[in-house]
Amino acid sequence: MKNKLTIIKVGGGILNERKLFEIFLKNYSKIKGLKLLVHGGGIIASNYMIRLGIPVKMIDGRRITDSNTLDVAVMTYAGLVNKNIVSILQKFNCNAIGLSGADANLITSKIRETKEIDYGLVGDIVSINDNFINQLLKLKISPVICSLTHNGNGQLLNTNADSIASEISIKLSKNYDVTLKYCFDKPGVLVDENDNLSIKKTIRKNDYKQLIKNNIISDGMVPKIENCYYALENGVSNIFIGDHDIIKSTEDCTKIVL
Repeated sequence: MKNKLTIIKVGGGILNERKLFEIFLKNYSKIKGLKLLVHGGGIIASNYMIRLGIPVKMIDGRRITDSNTLDVAVMTYAGLVNKNIVSILQKFNCNAIGLSGADANLITSKIRETKEIDYGLVGDIVSINDNFINQLLKLKISPVICSLTHNGNGQLLNTNADSIASEISIKLSKNYDVTLKYCFDKPGVLVDENDNLSIKKTIRKNDYKQLIKNNIISDGMVPKIENCYYALENGVSNIFIGDHDIIKSTEDCTKIVL
């Protein structure tokens, strides 16, 4: 029987709220067994960009990344956000290590190749050093991985954190029974975005396209759900989407199923 592994991806909405941020990390520290955290920080990066006079450009929930944008992403994701997470987890007696994709050759990627949109310095994942992750997990060290990868030639690349969580979950599902939880500032996928009680408890793949047509799933939620199905089809056992309470209970959130 495989050991259980919980992988959490947390978004900028929670990271940007100090009180919520600490509650989330306290709950994360209490997860029994092996655990791994993937984080973005897009809202925080965007706020710094605005203060620095750097244009914020997004298309379909994906960030357009030029060299100035990448500099801010590195400072916020790998620096401010990542090290704050690790230090607070240590406060809660959760031994953690902060990593980018360049550390220990953890995640290599290539610049996204699309004819329609030039995303700039954005990477699509090529490989994951799961052996290194396994070594950390065996030592009971919780990896905290930010949304930066590298191309093997000295170039850091901005990479979607949802995609990183999905790809790592798939890779580790060879050796672990993986549950993936996407944690953001809503209790789940909402039928009415203004009503936090209107949670769509289950989303099946054959319902997904209709939910997009009805505009229930839109913007950044579209690639998130796509990553969910990709992970489920490639070995991940369970996937949930919800707010910080999802760590303690999966009763009031959205479950993604095939």
